[in-house]
Amino acid sequence: MPMGQPRAEKTRNAILAAAEELFAERGFDATRLEDIAERVGIRRASIVYYFKEKREVYDAIIADVLHGLHGTLEQALTPRPAKPLDRIEAIVAAWANYVGGRPATARLLLREIANTTPGLTSAAWQRAGPLEEFVRREFTENSEIINAGFEKRSPIQVASTVVGATFFFIAAMPRIFANTGFDPTTPEQIEAHRHELTRIVRRLLQPEPTER
Repeated sequence: MPMGQPRAEKTRNAILAAAEELFAERGFDATRLEDIAERVGIRRASIVYYFKEKREVYDAIIADVLHGLHGTLEQALTPRPAKPLDRIEAIVAAWANYVGGRPATARLLLREIANTTPGLTSAAWQRAGPLEEFVRREFTENSEIINAGFEKRSPIQVASTVVGATFFFIAAMPRIFANTGFDPTTPEQIEAHRHELTRIVRRLLQPEPTER
């Protein structure tokens, strides 16, 4: 490994971490490379050494988030729990912990998803296929889930329920309850949120009650 590589990687990661916070706080348009450099404590030219333009920084953040999330969810199933419900709980816990540990991610992705400006949405979403396949495999097309008495559901509906609940909890609730000092990222709040998410997903996958 080249002598300078660890330092270069550390600097690159610092740039992405600072940029993620700034993009989450201000949005893409209002964030300048100079702002990112100032927060990291380096010169603007140092950022250009790693990323030619602001768009590259933004795309790298989205790609890092998607890659990290996919890896976290896969790791949650290693070793793979035998029971379907145990797998669901492991996935939900990993998801809640991942976003709870990166609150700026929730705000950033909400901005990204809500963006309607043509051409501004990150190209990194085109590489979200493995993550989408993971959700489909584990929640909707797994024969063990169906054989255990659960319903086959739309992966979009399942993902929308879980992702939307956590994003709102992490990104919006602190603003709604700003006067109370509410912090959704404490271990206690993350655990409570994980518990409620598990209950919601269980109910979502349960068969519809038969009419009498």
